[in-house]
Amino acid sequence: MPRRNNILANIDWLTVGLYLLMVFLGWFNIYAALYSDEHQSIFDITQQYGKQLMWIGFAAVLALIVMLLEDNFYVFFSYIIYGVFIVLLLLVPFIGKEINGARSWYEIGPFLFQPSEFTKSATALALARYMSTHGFKLQTPKSLLTVAAIILGPVFLILLQNDTGSALVYFSFVLVLYREGLSGVVLFFGTLIALLFVLALVLANLTLALIMVGVALIMYLIFNPKLKQFFYVAIIYALSIGFFVLLNFVVKTSFELAQFILTGAVVGSIIVLYQSVRNKLPNYTKIAIVFIGSILFTISVDYGFENLLEPHHQVRINELLGIESNPQGAGYHVNQSKIAIGSGGMWGKGYLQGTQTKFDFVPEQSTDFIFCTVGEEWGFVGTLSIILLFLVFFMRLIWLAERQRSTFSRIYGYSVAVILFFHFMVNIGMTIGMMPVIGIPLPFFSYGGSSLWSFTILLFIFIRLDASRLEKLSG
Repeated sequence: MPRRNNILANIDWLTVGLYLLMVFLGWFNIYAALYSDEHQSIFDITQQYGKQLMWIGFAAVLALIVMLLEDNFYVFFSYIIYGVFIVLLLLVPFIGKEINGARSWYEIGPFLFQPSEFTKSATALALARYMSTHGFKLQTPKSLLTVAAIILGPVFLILLQNDTGSALVYFSFVLVLYREGLSGVVLFFGTLIALLFVLALVLANLTLALIMVGVALIMYLIFNPKLKQFFYVAIIYALSIGFFVLLNFVVKTSFELAQFILTGAVVGSIIVLYQSVRNKLPNYTKIAIVFIGSILFTISVDYGFENLLEPHHQVRINELLGIESNPQGAGYHVNQSKIAIGSGGMWGKGYLQGTQTKFDFVPEQSTDFIFCTVGEEWGFVGTLSIILLFLVFFMRLIWLAERQRSTFSRIYGYSVAVILFFHFMVNIGMTIGMMPVIGIPLPFFSYGGSSLWSFTILLFIFIRLDASRLEKLSG
């Protein structure tokens, strides 16, 4: 009994209070998004806002159960929990229910259960367990491969369910690895890959190739100002591009063959570059590798975009990048969302007074686009307040993670912070047209039982671990 009392006293009530504030603000905004004169009671369980109150009640029960379990439970059973949800992900394409084109739900009586939402917590537990084992070193190949398998296993299974949005969330774990010692070079290359992906879609292949050649030459000149070597390599690159132009536009060679020949020419020039400096400045080797990888990656983008992404995701990305424009088609959600947010002005139209909301101009307004309700009815001041509320919440989670005495709790705490931050960033980015629409809910605000329960479990496991931190030895 004394230990239980200590746990109760050590609960971080500020974090709990921030959670409750966001949950109930979300409930009020769901009510505003769906309000109608026929169903005016916020407690009407025939409507989504009434059901959301039920989900909030169930979330409170789940939070209580999580807090009553011993903290060691989450350490000892982390792998088993992870395995159970991997099995659920394996089975859902065969026996699950399809909703909005994604077969990622289990139907249990009147309830729908989406395992991919809860697998985030399971993955965070498994990752924390593995990385907190004695003697773990992130830099070793075995450790990196195991960590990658833990993270990418659910990603692969979720992609099979045609749920790209949920799969992308798992890449936020890279930030946890960075906190635990992963080289910043990985983040640099991740950013580079994302930039190249966008450029490969927006720019013509020839234009992008010319840009990369120019960047490589500038980097070469910076590290080696000797004009003679620079002149020779520049000639090789110029001949490579000229050969590509000749094959593609004059001889009319197939585009795939021209790309293949260009790649071969670039590789050949890189070899010459490497041979000229291999015993002097190793930075050149890195430049060469980056350049070769960039060329090969950009060549593969078109294939991956056309064959790996679903058609609706292709359209949404094209809309975001300005390649296509269809205000009545794929861009309708985002356009209406931006109109709703912009119409709120500085102070908003007032609670339950949103005209865009009342006339159902914004689809999915209670789920993925709940933030536009805030913008229309609360205005700039309201949206800024919600964003600041989230930022205070994330800063609190990071502060809690840093004060943990056990590696397991610290890694899990950072996992909670980055998962919730990824949802926050992408969801708000979707509503204002800065991110493609990939169906990611806003934590604690969007309607839905699975998302609310999964976020609640994810957070309260960490609150439970933090409450017992004083009983742990550091390390």
